[in-house]
Amino acid sequence: MKRILIAGELNVDLVFRDCQSFPAPGREVLAEDAMVVPGSSSMICAMGLARLGNPVAFAGKVGVDGWGGFCVSALQGAGIDVAAVRRDPGLRTGITASFSTSTDRALVTFAGAIGALRAGDVGDELLAGVDHLHVSSYYLQSALRPELTALFARARALGLSTSLDPGFDPEQHWGDEWRDLLAGVDLFLPNDVELAGISGFESPLDGLRALDNGRTRIVVKRGRHGCATLDGAGGLIESPAFAVDAVDSTGAGDSFDAGFLHAWLRDLPLADAMRWGNACGALSTRGVGGTARQADAAEAKALLGAAL
Repeated sequence: MKRILIAGELNVDLVFRDCQSFPAPGREVLAEDAMVVPGSSSMICAMGLARLGNPVAFAGKVGVDGWGGFCVSALQGAGIDVAAVRRDPGLRTGITASFSTSTDRALVTFAGAIGALRAGDVGDELLAGVDHLHVSSYYLQSALRPELTALFARARALGLSTSLDPGFDPEQHWGDEWRDLLAGVDLFLPNDVELAGISGFESPLDGLRALDNGRTRIVVKRGRHGCATLDGAGGLIESPAFAVDAVDSTGAGDSFDAGFLHAWLRDLPLADAMRWGNACGALSTRGVGGTARQADAAEAKALLGAAL
């Protein structure tokens, strides 16, 4: 069984559900429910992988505060190795507050330590102890971002496979570094909005073709439309989504990453890996937050089998 290292950001989500309306200046509104849950794309992916039975280690930074303790405890509770998670007294752990009504959702984020991880925090000794390196939230990890090409090169020199989920660019600049960066990435996992922003093409097929470099497997996550990738001739391979009774779609793309990686790292056929990703993404929407109802392997297999 291959060992996986997630190099990423950690934060908590404060979720206020079913608000009467969105807060406005000078007004107080009531919510039907509130909870504190693990947040961040990297954390949700890591916990999804562990839930599926994979050995996972995490490299990241949090503050020496209650929220940092919450993040570390959540990772430990999922069976994840946290030896490379650093608690820095000079940092404050990031927080996202989510306010939802019956029709929409609004988010407020304090980034805090989210952008503090550097490539130097992921040393060769740490890399040598795992088989695969995954990075999420490229645009939010501001210190790691300019060093990521070199980190992937070190990982590959040590025999690791690599994967990257870019996440959304809050500034929507998207950058022009992708040809060089993807040259060192085995698996790239954008959603359709991110693929369009990075490639400059609205069509998933055109976007996939624009970024195709002949070696990186690019799989675009399309929500209710499932996922898609290119075949060997440059045509589109599509895998449909699974229908479930969804409660909250937070982190579904990160749970997709976990499901796809779970299958891909076991050398299952591409079509099966795509279905595993779709199944795990769908099943994660059964609960509030990104991690409350992530699938274990038996649940994912049951959904996959029921769809045959």
